[in-house]
Amino acid sequence: MKAKNSKIADFVSMEFEKRADEKRAKEMAAYMKTDMPFFGVQKPERIPIYKELKKQFKPADRLTYESNARALWRLPQREGKYAALFYAGAFPEYVDAESIELYEEMIRDGAWWDFVDDIAINLVGHAYKKDRNILKKRIDKWVRDDDMWIRRTTLICHNHHKTETDEEQLFKTCLLLSSEREFFIRKGMGWALREYSYVAPKEVKRFVLTNQDKLSPLTFREATKQLVRAGLL
Repeated sequence: MKAKNSKIADFVSMEFEKRADEKRAKEMAAYMKTDMPFFGVQKPERIPIYKELKKQFKPADRLTYESNARALWRLPQREGKYAALFYAGAFPEYVDAESIELYEEMIRDGAWWDFVDDIAINLVGHAYKKDRNILKKRIDKWVRDDDMWIRRTTLICHNHHKTETDEEQLFKTCLLLSSEREFFIRKGMGWALREYSYVAPKEVKRFVLTNQDKLSPLTFREATKQLVRAGLL
């Protein structure tokens, strides 16, 4: 099944097909625990394709940006979707609140960590940092969403914000999700707190110690790794 509407999808498919490796494709699918097919093209071999993709298909407007990203996302092989994520992040002028519907569609459809973590950190995260006042309500709504991957996104979208982290929102989200038993939520919460601990160790230490009875052992352990390494805990 080919993606509709699209020279960009044809280009990417053709380039991946040139480099396809059936043995590696099976190994990659097994590693990702997925039935979704792979071409068998590993990341170093994808980079030259990405560079050409960015050069040849620079979007003239947001409509083209979203249309091209969706065309790549509709490709049946997983590498096509990886290309969609690269493309979506390659043009930061469009990574903002106006593109959030596209990113949400990808999270819900992708529903696995290799897709969701990239979208959450590099797309939703950048959009949230840029348009915090607009997207805060969306993040609050997502915390209560039935989709676990959407909820995970509300945690790790703060990763890499460093001193610009919305501490109030991060801590509030952690407390709202602290009773969850889902591994990806608990792990994601610890990851987000650990990321923030690099720039705000005292604040994270105070938060995790104050709320240790609410946080799962996994979350606490992940959140405090850097604090322990730094001798602060």
